Amino acid sequence: MNKDQILEALSHVTYPGFTKDIVSFGFVKDIEIDDNRVKVTVEITSSADEVKMQLIKDIETEIAKLGADDVYVDIIAPKKPVERSNSMSGKNIAPQIKNFLMISSGKGGVGKSTTAVNLAIAMAMQGKKVGLLDADIYGPNIPRMMNIDSIKPEVVGNKVKPIEAYGIEVMSMGSLMEPGQSLIWRGAMIMKAIEQFLRDILWSDLDVLVIDMPPGTGDAQLTLAQSVPVTAGVTVTTPQEVSLDDSRRSLDMFQKLHIPIAGVIENMSGFICPKCGEESDIFGMGTSAPVAKEYNTELLARIPIEPEVRIGGDSGKPVTYFKPDSQTAKRFQEAASKVIAFMDKINAEGGADNAAIQPTTPPGVSACSMK
Repeated sequence: MNKDQILEALSHVTYPGFTKDIVSFGFVKDIEIDDNRVKVTVEITSSADEVKMQLIKDIETEIAKLGADDVYVDIIAPKKPVERSNSMSGKNIAPQIKNFLMISSGKGGVGKSTTAVNLAIAMAMQGKKVGLLDADIYGPNIPRMMNIDSIKPEVVGNKVKPIEAYGIEVMSMGSLMEPGQSLIWRGAMIMKAIEQFLRDILWSDLDVLVIDMPPGTGDAQLTLAQSVPVTAGVTVTTPQEVSLDDSRRSLDMFQKLHIPIAGVIENMSGFICPKCGEESDIFGMGTSAPVAKEYNTELLARIPIEPEVRIGGDSGKPVTYFKPDSQTAKRFQEAASKVIAFMDKINAEGGADNAAIQPTTPPGVSACSMK
């Protein structure tokens, strides 16, 4: 048994989905023979497990016909591409931004905007160039939290410059409206506003745009996912079971929209006494960890109730920036580090090249069920 005989045997192994064999395609890269043991190295263009398993089975069968005692097949395949949120649309209307981080919640009142503000500031403090988009159209609280509620953004031509505050670029519907004005908009107008916030705002070349979404799972989330490749999503919850039920819906939405889940932040998790510094469990604590595990992600941080958080939000002095030694600030910094590492991992895994050949019958495309 020699290499020529093995190549002849391998010429009977067709590449799954084709009429052409792996030798003709040039996929056979090496053959090693040691007594009656054979090792075959094959490099393919598909990352599908079913293709690899079929090839291993067929190669072992053909070489066994030659009388080999042992056959080892080494399949070299590209990494599986990470499905991104815009897989169906293919759009990216803000290509100058490296990463898009969606901050979401299943219900309102859980501290989602507070989380978005402090995560964005923590990332900027760790050396990232950060933008903060307040996409909570009906309840834009970020201008007050960032102390820019009295500042109107500059218009340049037919576009708008974001407002700079605490080292980050900020834009919110609240900065474009009169104080107290309500928006009574249908879904189509919300969808248009989200697109304009991405396309018509003069964001610079950002490392990450943190996006504070409206609560729930609706038009705004779907529009964002169809407009840009969202790098990661974070769900904000409180420890109560009623909040966790809604958080599951938020996490399920990430999965349906092909948004990699960076983790869960449990807000109002324990109370830190401003006098003695003792942390007490008043609303529950740590109940989000099992929910995170259900969705193969992690609990990024437990953010306690501290008076400084409320004071900072109301006065436009975010706790992470103005009270960096507080427990809350330290936990937001830890969460930001974890999210940055997660986005780096997603980007490292996500750039698989297109296959060099195309099957005669295209494989099924994974489609988002939320159309």
